Amino acid sequence: MNINFELYKVFYYVAKHLSFSEAASDLYISQSAVSQAVKQLENSLGCRLFVRTTKQVSLTQEGERLFSHIEQAFHIIKTGERAVRQIRSLQEGEIKIGASDTICKYYFLPYFRQFIQSYPHIKLKITNRPSPVCLELLKKGAVDLAAVNLPASLAEDFTVHRRTTIRDVFIAGPAFAQLRGQTLSLADLARYPVLMLEKNTVTRHFFDALLEASGVSIIPEVELGSVDLLIELTKIGLGLSFVAEDYAATEVERGEIFVLDVAAPIPYRYWGVVSNRNIPLPLAAQKFLEMLVETKSQSAPRTRNSPQ
Repeated sequence: MNINFELYKVFYYVAKHLSFSEAASDLYISQSAVSQAVKQLENSLGCRLFVRTTKQVSLTQEGERLFSHIEQAFHIIKTGERAVRQIRSLQEGEIKIGASDTICKYYFLPYFRQFIQSYPHIKLKITNRPSPVCLELLKKGAVDLAAVNLPASLAEDFTVHRRTTIRDVFIAGPAFAQLRGQTLSLADLARYPVLMLEKNTVTRHFFDALLEASGVSIIPEVELGSVDLLIELTKIGLGLSFVAEDYAATEVERGEIFVLDVAAPIPYRYWGVVSNRNIPLPLAAQKFLEMLVETKSQSAPRTRNSPQ
């Protein structure tokens, strides 16, 4: 099969924007040329790729499937171009990292600072998303590395370069002072309002699995997308929360909240730095990864009390 890569390039931009006119603008060609290229590709593949009406453009089922592969291929090509430009020196380039807000704040800030000091001409592009979304971005090649809360299992395409322990705890504010010093079961906790992260997070999946394994049902009083806000609401007495111990350490030290004594053992979980083994890492990303792996400490200093 003779593949005309220009046709796939046109297809990529139309599918990306769902617009023939925007694709034409990006490619510096006429809209008519875009339409002809799409028609030629459809004839070659023997199927329609787009449904086009006067108001909108949408992908067919075949178009969706093709775009999922072509999008990854384009990211791989762009990664290759960056690798070639940077192979001789680290005087330019960028690292694309996907990371959750909490991992950036509580673990990565010292490493970002150290890397920028060592390689001031390298740009750090940080995409803050929940861990599952970061892994999807990594799978597509949209980021070079993902710093994520590790799920129970990872796809074979991923390599974990560094794994760090997370210890989760239940916390409470002064409004629940009567619980201080008590040994509580998970069933005991179900009698109180519980604040929790949203369901699209690894932490929430872990929390739900912990309850299921113990035969306990807890319906969160409030669901949030931010650990920091979770801690703040705990401080003012809206409920109990389930968070990583490191994230609440400063408030615990200040006496603003306290850690509950829970009888049920809570398994450790991990966060890690992950790459896609099918996509070559740019040189700058390799250097950043080497810096992380070579660090003797298994976790960066907490950043709330550290000047940044």
